[in-house]
Amino acid sequence: MTQLSDDCFAFGGALMSADEALEILDRRIEPVTGHETVPLSAALHRVLSEDVVAREASPPHDNAAVDGYALRFSDLRPDRDSHLPVAGRATAGHPWRDAVPSGAAVRIFTGAVMPAALDTVVMQEDVTVEGDTVSVPPGLKPGANRRKAGEDIAAGAVILRRGARLRPQEIGLAAAGGMAELAVYRPVRVGLFSTGDEVREPGGGLTPGEIYDANRYMLRGLLQGLGCAISDLGILPDRADAVRDALAAAAGDHDLLLTSGGVSTGEEDHVKAAVEALGALHFWRLAIKPGRPLALGHVNGTAFVGLPGNPVAVMVCFLRFARPIVLRLGGAVDLRPSLYKVPAAFAHRKKLDRREWLRARLGTDDGGRLAAFKFDKQGSGIISSLVAADGLVELPERMTELSAGEMVDFLPFSEVLG
Repeated sequence: MTQLSDDCFAFGGALMSADEALEILDRRIEPVTGHETVPLSAALHRVLSEDVVAREASPPHDNAAVDGYALRFSDLRPDRDSHLPVAGRATAGHPWRDAVPSGAAVRIFTGAVMPAALDTVVMQEDVTVEGDTVSVPPGLKPGANRRKAGEDIAAGAVILRRGARLRPQEIGLAAAGGMAELAVYRPVRVGLFSTGDEVREPGGGLTPGEIYDANRYMLRGLLQGLGCAISDLGILPDRADAVRDALAAAAGDHDLLLTSGGVSTGEEDHVKAAVEALGALHFWRLAIKPGRPLALGHVNGTAFVGLPGNPVAVMVCFLRFARPIVLRLGGAVDLRPSLYKVPAAFAHRKKLDRREWLRARLGTDDGGRLAAFKFDKQGSGIISSLVAADGLVELPERMTELSAGEMVDFLPFSEVLG
């Protein structure tokens, strides 16, 4: 169970900026301590708990980068065609093991081991073959089309660092280095709730005033992409005792409790009182849109994040605030996603000292440049905007007016999903 000090999220006073909130997260959240060894096939989305040292070099031997003919560069004439007898044939997995006479070549295929003493490969498209003789035109560079042993990975080198999240490419690198298993932190255990008497499971009928639960299913997908062990704990009713009992029961078995809705100050928002009774809840009165209120705290020592109730605000706040918490709990070290500069294909006005995120798609503007196009409907309940968008335009606090053509920060969904 993750231990948090009583004042780990404490804050009062004026609105806090997004950067201040993220900085506090970096300082206050500690990773889980458990770890395990898993096969490569089970390592996707996990976080390394120790450095990975390559057991083997990759490639393990000099090999041909193309189909062609292996030869000694010193046997080639610089000013006219060189005519070399073909002494043998080497294919991937079946190396030519005999000595190659001076002035001779070996037919070779991509990935095959370079025969001893041969240092250069000429592409088959560049030669003429007559019988058992290959004619090589001048102009070939020494060492052409030869991959050297260890040019990607050196045996004994650290190829992945502790805290790295394992994507397919990291797993491929570990496999190339000879690793069959990897040491990883155990998955972050998340207890997931929705709240509200009006919220219903999809599939059934609705009566007036009810709505289907989109938030929990969206959050479940986001957590799965981070490799979490998820307990789907359903929908909490708007009853103080039910909310309090459910959070208390879940705290001991999880590293993080995640809710959506019920953290404002209304009479039916019971999450605030329940968390305060069981631990501490500190509203981060963040100067952001969409997203207020966003609540963080702890329940009996377990981290707690209370997201807003509107679906767009849920996703935006998860990606920019809850996601770093999950990554930090899981032992990851790279918590901040990359933002990319693109021109805006729209104008926009906003309040001073508030960070805003706008859903946008990427397209080509009138000048032929890649640009961000704002989705027409920016309401916090417009889930279809998340489907139509490629990501989020992030507007800083000091900006009040954006003109078309100005450069903006763009966060692609591909950067933070999965």
